[in-house]
Amino acid sequence: MEFLRPSTLAEALAFKAERPGAVPIAGGTDVMVELNFDHRRPDALLDLTTVPELADWSASDGTVRLGAGVPYSRVIAEVGELVPALAMASRTVGSPQIRNRGTVGGNLGAASPAGDTHPVLLALGARVEAASVRGTRILPAEEFYVGVKRHALAADELITAVHLPAHAGPQQFAKVGTRNAMVIAVCSFALALRDGQVGAAIGSAAPTPRRAREAEEFLAAELPWGSSDALPDSLKRRFGELVAQATAPIDDVRGSAAYRKHALSVLARRTLTWAWDEYRTGERVCA
Repeated sequence: MEFLRPSTLAEALAFKAERPGAVPIAGGTDVMVELNFDHRRPDALLDLTTVPELADWSASDGTVRLGAGVPYSRVIAEVGELVPALAMASRTVGSPQIRNRGTVGGNLGAASPAGDTHPVLLALGARVEAASVRGTRILPAEEFYVGVKRHALAADELITAVHLPAHAGPQQFAKVGTRNAMVIAVCSFALALRDGQVGAAIGSAAPTPRRAREAEEFLAAELPWGSSDALPDSLKRRFGELVAQATAPIDDVRGSAAYRKHALSVLARRTLTWAWDEYRTGERVCA
């Protein structure tokens, strides 16, 4: 196995163009597991840890551009005020050691249905920046996931950044697992309320992470946006039902399909309560 170590993004893209089968590695939290268990044996690894263009983030014009190599620990410490749901999801990833190495870009590249950050990216309407020697393009997160652990990148492309709205209103993330972190999600859910619009997305309950569109449309129409009243239980229950209907789960060692549907309806009701409380009081509720 060859180890390719570019020092600039241009060099990394040139390597990827020459060796489309080279597997990108940054934190290595997914790739190394696959290598150690002999689930994958690529001809080459493309080390991105020394590419400075991937390791920074910026905010301008209401948008956060998060480099693909920024680790979860920095997302929590530096980006949490701008994109709180992404920080919430990042806190549930692995151990401190994993959070110091793993990245949102790596989570996208793995494209696992159970990836912790995926529901947040979908709920916030994030866009994925992909680059190759041919140029750069932007994909809506919703178009990025095309199957179980499959994404829409071309063979010569690398994820360079994720674009997210800054200060996008109340948002929440919640996950079911045997513990808060160091565990693959049984199911997960993200919710965002912004300017009369709703973003709601599920993880680990379908072949790909997905938005709950019918639930989004229902809630956007039914929320009393101009009021500071608490929400009726009937509205929260109906929202939970629609979220559960958006799933296509399976039975596996982590949980049954029926449990995932039930758990997501509960997560939807809880996160809606927390997000609406922030909307009407201005005080953030951290799950």
